[in-house]
Amino acid sequence: MSILICVLVAFILDFILGEAKRFHPLVGFGNLALAIEKYLNSNSLTKWRGRMSGMLAWTIVVIPLTILFFALEYYLKAHTEIYVLLACVILYMAIGWQSLLQHAMNIAKPLLKNDMSGARLAVSMIVSRDAQALDETGIAKAATESVLENGADAIFSAVFWFVVAGIPGVTLYRLSNTLDAMWGYKNKRFLHFGWCAARTDDVLNFIPARLTALSYALVGHTRIAIQCWRQQGMNWKSPNAGPVMAAGAGALNVSLGGAAQYHSQLQHRPGLGPKESQAQPVGANSIVQACELVNRALVLWLFVFAMILLCWEVLI
Repeated sequence: MSILICVLVAFILDFILGEAKRFHPLVGFGNLALAIEKYLNSNSLTKWRGRMSGMLAWTIVVIPLTILFFALEYYLKAHTEIYVLLACVILYMAIGWQSLLQHAMNIAKPLLKNDMSGARLAVSMIVSRDAQALDETGIAKAATESVLENGADAIFSAVFWFVVAGIPGVTLYRLSNTLDAMWGYKNKRFLHFGWCAARTDDVLNFIPARLTALSYALVGHTRIAIQCWRQQGMNWKSPNAGPVMAAGAGALNVSLGGAAQYHSQLQHRPGLGPKESQAQPVGANSIVQACELVNRALVLWLFVFAMILLCWEVLI
C-alpha cells in the first residue's frame, strides 16, 4: 500500500504546488548533460563514433544517479516513513501533470478570446513548429497533440516505472526522457550522438505508451479510438507517440496530424483521428477536452492500481 500512498501524495503535491519553479533537480541535470554533450559531441564524428560518444555520455549522466537512488531505496526500505517521504518527493519531481494542463490552458484561454498573438506565443512555449505560421486550427491542433503525447511522457510513463521499479525506475525513466528531449533530434548535431538517448526512451516508453493509448480509448470515444489506433498508430514517425496520439484523437473524435511547418520547412505528417468530414471541429475546446481526457485517464489508472493492490493484499 505504500506505493499507492506515494503515487497519491505525489499527485496531491503536484496539484497544490505545481511544477517546482526554483531549484528543480532536472535543471541541474540538464546543465550537466549540456556540458558533457559539448565535451563529447562533434560534428566531425563518424556514424559509429558518434553513437559510441552518445552512449558514453548517456551512461555518464544516467547510470550513476540511478545506482545512487537504487542504493538509497535499498537502505531505506527498512525505514518505511523515510522511504515513503523520499519516494513521494522523487515522483512529484518526475511528473508534470499540472504543468502540462497549465501550458495547455495558457493556449486555450487566449484562443477562446480570439487573441491570436497570445495563443501563438503560448503554443511556441511547448511545440517546435513555426508558431507564427499557425492559424486558429493549427494552434489548436498543435496544443491538442502536445497534451495527448506529453500526457504519456509526463504522467503515465513516470507512474508506470515508479510502480514497476520504484525510485530507481522512475529516476532512470525521467533522466532518459529528459536526454531524449535534449539530444533526440535528427539534425546534423544529434543524428548519431542522440541515437542512444532516443532508442532508450523508445524502449522505456513502449509499454506505458500503449497503456496510455488504451486508457484514452476507454475514457473517450472507445470504438473510434481503437479503430484509429489500429489503422494509424504505426504510421507516425515515433513508435510510441503514434499509438498515443491516434488513440487520443479518436477518443476526442477530432482530426489531428497533417501538414505542419518546422523551421521554415513544411512537413507532411500522416492524419490522426477520424476524417475531418466525420470529426468534431478542432478549436480551443479541443485543447480543454484533451486536458479532461488526460484527467479521466489518470483517474482510471489510480482506480485500477488501487484495485490491483487491494486484490494483492487479500490474496497474500
